[in-house]
Amino acid sequence: MVVLKGVPRIISPELLNVLARMGHGDELVLADSYFPTSSICRHGPEEIRADGHSIPDLLEAIMKLIPLDQYVSEPAYVMELVDSDKEKGLRTPVWDKYQEIINKSEGKSVQIGRIERFAFYDRAKTTFAVVHTG
Repeated sequence: MVVLKGVPRIISPELLNVLARMGHGDELVLADSYFPTSSICRHGPEEIRADGHSIPDLLEAIMKLIPLDQYVSEPAYVMELVDSDKEKGLRTPVWDKYQEIINKSEGKSVQIGRIERFAFYDRAKTTFAVVHTG
């Protein structure tokens, strides 16, 4: 087995291959364990399994390898809370962690957009790959 220098061990060979093949405008979804990854990937994106890993850990590792698109105002997105969760005041502290990881990696403050749940599912169907975590 060859171990590449500088590639975080959390990055599987399958994920590294996907990252190497992505180009300008390609998008990657980092999905939690409840995301309908297999259903979404029937529409085109590659399904990459990262069971046992968290999104923050994968995000940090991926950001060491590829930059975000600097030519768009929101180069990263999260799925917006549904109205009932907003009304309950549900907090999403993991979003702060994503922001911290992205800002540190990019060396500046980066705007993270929010997309309504079903619009997010539709957009995910057009991405290059979905990385299923959990």
